[in-house]
Amino acid sequence: MPVIVVGADTSAGQSILERLEQPEREIRVFVSDEDTAAQLKSRGFKVATGDVSDEGHVEAAATRCFTAVLIAEAATDGRERSFASTVDEVLAGWANAVARSDVRRVIWVTGEVPPKTRTAEVASVDPSDPDLARKVVELDDAQSIPSDS
Repeated sequence: MPVIVVGADTSAGQSILERLEQPEREIRVFVSDEDTAAQLKSRGFKVATGDVSDEGHVEAAATRCFTAVLIAEAATDGRERSFASTVDEVLAGWANAVARSDVRRVIWVTGEVPPKTRTAEVASVDPSDPDLARKVVELDDAQSIPSDS
């Protein structure tokens, strides 16, 4: 079942991709950096490039994915965010986008309380956790996960 990683061009995103990457797994990525996009395409990932605050673009990229991994760092780092003025607006936009795209499972990578997410299953993993990538992959692979929210 397809998984999308929003913020795959962060250090956490790169670590998660290394653990997720398997021939039988369809992985999509949403990044802002063109150079990273080119590298990920060359590795076989399906890549969407754009502004992480563009809720409609995130929604389109996540369409027909089972899992969305949402890395909050991409809403707080130095990249351009033209469609939202605050971090909370970006994160709420992601929550709305994945709900509208019928994503079933959301894994937030954040040290904060994530926004309310209207999906069947929601979990979060702290980005400072040394086992971050392993935990994200285990959550994606699980039959079901208990919801955080």
